[in-house]
Amino acid sequence: MKKICFLIGNLNNSGGTERVTTLIANALAEKKNQVSILSLVNGRQPFFELVPSIKRYSLYPEKISFKKNFFGAVWRIRRFVTQQQIDTLVVVDSISCVFTVPALFGLKVKHICWEHFNFKDNNGVKFRDYGRKLATKYCDYVVTLTKRDKELWEKGLKQINAKIVSIANPVPYENIESIPSLEYKTILTVGRLTHVKGFDLLITAWARVAQQVPDWKIVIVGSGEDELMLKQMAKDFAVEDSIVFAGQQKDMDQFYRQASFFCMSSRFEGFGMVLIEAQSYGLPIVAFDCDIGPAEIICEKSGILVENLNVQLLANQLLMMTKMSVNQYSSMSGSAILNSKSYYIDNIVHHWVSLL
Repeated sequence: MKKICFLIGNLNNSGGTERVTTLIANALAEKKNQVSILSLVNGRQPFFELVPSIKRYSLYPEKISFKKNFFGAVWRIRRFVTQQQIDTLVVVDSISCVFTVPALFGLKVKHICWEHFNFKDNNGVKFRDYGRKLATKYCDYVVTLTKRDKELWEKGLKQINAKIVSIANPVPYENIESIPSLEYKTILTVGRLTHVKGFDLLITAWARVAQQVPDWKIVIVGSGEDELMLKQMAKDFAVEDSIVFAGQQKDMDQFYRQASFFCMSSRFEGFGMVLIEAQSYGLPIVAFDCDIGPAEIICEKSGILVENLNVQLLANQLLMMTKMSVNQYSSMSGSAILNSKSYYIDNIVHHWVSLL
């Protein structure tokens, strides 16, 4: 039995990073490992369900300035790892390596950096770039979500001592009994309402085809800083009646079950978790061929990749999919389900076991 700890920002958050961390932690705990999760801040009320054996800890009870408390954070991590006799520390997000690299110095603890962002995206935080340099120099492993991102790390950084491996995220839904149908006449899209997710591009594309398919609608699930702007865009393009802003949802099941297709209009991605979620429900996908993720998940049998940021091509493909025959749709839906099975947790967790 190994003592494994995941270090994450705040387990209370509801994002894809927290969800997949929970999935992997649960799977490792069920394999009789002693698993704990240490949140930098709070984390005592996780958004996603954990198996009972997983212990939760907080470095700080509430949000603080980590610039002002840098040395304190390093000391607290080192003390925690030592007191809990951790064998392996998995750092969720490379930015936290600025704390864990000095914290683990001289300790016999396996150090894994698990990156969830696209290498080309530091999310506006220069510390993440520094964290990546530290990770490749001092960690034992760096785990990326795609083969493409692994290549970007290997080409973009020098003095690489860590072994860089790609391990895809697992799909949270397995063996779904769902019957997708064109009859729902609904195109689903999910994500934070921010610039990077490209919902402005989707609304622009939809405005070019909406009048040709008046009985179809788009459902956008998510919340974020661009919500008011996007709603205004829908009004300006006179498509507010065919676009539903559903807000953030904890239970996505009903939305996947009542959709005909899935669309991803992101400018770039770290992986594209929602793509494999959609596939597990048998939803064909149309997505921009952005860096990185969609091209490794979607094949021509299960969906359509559109030249990145080409709004007119996206509009054309959305229209084409609404006009698809039942036979074409059924074939694409079946391929989507088949592809999603390669992301089942049992097919993913053994890659993690081999690192630990």
